[in-house]
Amino acid sequence: MQQYNLSNNTLNLKVKKSPFLVRVVMFSLAFSFFIFPVVGAIFSVALGSGLHIGFFIGIGIFSLIGFYTLRVSLWNTYGEENIQFLENKIIYEANYGWFKDGMKEISISNPKFYALAEGYEEDKKGTLVITSDEAEIETVVKMPMTQVGELVLILETLKK
Repeated sequence: MQQYNLSNNTLNLKVKKSPFLVRVVMFSLAFSFFIFPVVGAIFSVALGSGLHIGFFIGIGIFSLIGFYTLRVSLWNTYGEENIQFLENKIIYEANYGWFKDGMKEISISNPKFYALAEGYEEDKKGTLVITSDEAEIETVVKMPMTQVGELVLILETLKK
C-alpha cells in the first residue's frame, strides 16, 4: 500500500491503520474516560451523597486523558498529513479525521528533502524531512524506507 499521494504541489501522507482490535480497545478506552466519571457523579447525587468539588476535578482530569486517548485513536485510524508546496513557503496540516490540527505556514526557500530512519532498524521505516536554512519540517507518518526514498526523488525533481 502506497502511503503517499502527490498531486498539484500537494503531498498527502496517510497513516497505516492499526489492527482492528487495537482500534476498538483504544476507542472504548477513550469514551470510557469521558463517560464513567460523569456516570459516577450522577449516581453519587442520586444516592444522596451530594455533589463535591472532587467530582469536577475528576471529570476535568479524566476528560483531558480521554481527549488525548481519542486523539491517538483517531490518528491511528484516520491520520494523514497534508503538505502544500508554494513558491517560497510550505503549508503543513495534520488531519485526524474528526478534526484538524492547526495549519502551520513556514517560509522556506530552496528546500532539501531526505529520509530519516525511525523506529527499530529491522522495521525499515522512516519519515520525510524537509529542510532549508530557515526551517525544518519532519513528518510524523512512518513509511517503508523504499517509499520515502521514492518520495524524496520525486520531490527533488519537482523542485527543479
